[in-house]
Amino acid sequence: MLYIMAFPTVAFLLLFCYVPMGGLTLAFQKYNVATGIFGSPFIGIKNFEYLFSTTDAYEITRNTVLYNLAFIAVNTCLAVVLSILLSELTNRRTAKLYQTIYMLPYFLSWAVVTIIGTAFLDRDMGLINQIIRALGDPGKTDWYRQRELWPPLLVGVNAWKNVGYTTVLYLAVISGISEEYYEAAVIDGAHKLQQALYITLPHLRMVISITLIMAMGNILRGDFGLFFLVTKDTGRIQSVTNVIDTYIYRGLLRMSDLGISAAAGFYQSTVGLVMVFLTNWVVTKIDPDCAMF
Repeated sequence: MLYIMAFPTVAFLLLFCYVPMGGLTLAFQKYNVATGIFGSPFIGIKNFEYLFSTTDAYEITRNTVLYNLAFIAVNTCLAVVLSILLSELTNRRTAKLYQTIYMLPYFLSWAVVTIIGTAFLDRDMGLINQIIRALGDPGKTDWYRQRELWPPLLVGVNAWKNVGYTTVLYLAVISGISEEYYEAAVIDGAHKLQQALYITLPHLRMVISITLIMAMGNILRGDFGLFFLVTKDTGRIQSVTNVIDTYIYRGLLRMSDLGISAAAGFYQSTVGLVMVFLTNWVVTKIDPDCAMF
């Protein structure tokens, strides 16, 4: 029975994760549609050389890494704080209501988030510009051309959409902490902040470490929907919104070169694998009990 229950997941992994690995050979070929994968000429690492010789290589790598580091730091801190605050609610109905509110954005597609963003940022009908005009400023600011606005805005949108899921994950861990710890802390005179610092956070350290390790594995993967749809692929702000995933997509549209796109994907996966092992090794040195393996 257990094998039968596991079969759908195993089949999914085989079909969509392992079988496509054969396509990695495209990264070392000059792909020709007419001859296919097996008939395309082998060109070694020339696709990688082209990828890293372009002026965009540094920019897309920098943007992807810095955004992901910001996402990890902001989302983790917010999720921990919100989970602790939710755990202090004594009214269960109120707690469930807040959990639902926090989780709702997670289930929205990036297309819906784009529509919401347009409702706020549109040059003519956007809510922000309407408020500005109501205050007496007749100008119409095109927010989709304000380059300095988008880094903090993208970090905020990502947090708004994803923090709720992580919050519920941490809250599940907190709900499993024995009440005896908190009762003993109250007897010793510990206030709520001290209880959070010395009881709740130590119990959360393992799940925080695991989520951190998994997040570091995606350090070179940009959320395509966030960076392409939410920004409306505006050329004026691409210097701060262009990441590896959007670069691959645009490369396919412009050049239809599957080899370079495959090389970029191979680069992402290799660095992600190294980062998982490296982060796990660092966690092992700090606290072996919190490592994934």
